[in-house]
Amino acid sequence: MDVINTSGRRKTSVARIYLKPGKGEVTVNKRPAAEYFTTGVLQYKVNQPFVLTETEGQYDVNVNVFGGGITGQAEAVRLAVSKALIEINPEWKSSLKAEGLTTRDPRMVERKKFGQKKARKKEQFSKR
Repeated sequence: MDVINTSGRRKTSVARIYLKPGKGEVTVNKRPAAEYFTTGVLQYKVNQPFVLTETEGQYDVNVNVFGGGITGQAEAVRLAVSKALIEINPEWKSSLKAEGLTTRDPRMVERKKFGQKKARKKEQFSKR
């Protein structure tokens, strides 16, 4: 097996990953994942597909991620890793899908409309 290339998205974040067999090193934008995703919750989100498929420490992941905030980026990486693991072994799809890791979250910020203060907020209405 050579390098598997997949991408994941969440809100405006886009993550491109390169997964190959290795020692379990995760590099995000040329920095260790623990340094890039500082909180434990975000680190758990990135490693969640490996935990569910019991493949921790078996694959090296190189990630390029941009756009959005840190949480959106972590969930984009999670989706990309899940897609790569399914490409390796299709039997893992059911366990990853049960946890909701194969679904792209389509929620995005609604655009601001002209004549209004925000997307839905309007000027105060005056009856008289």
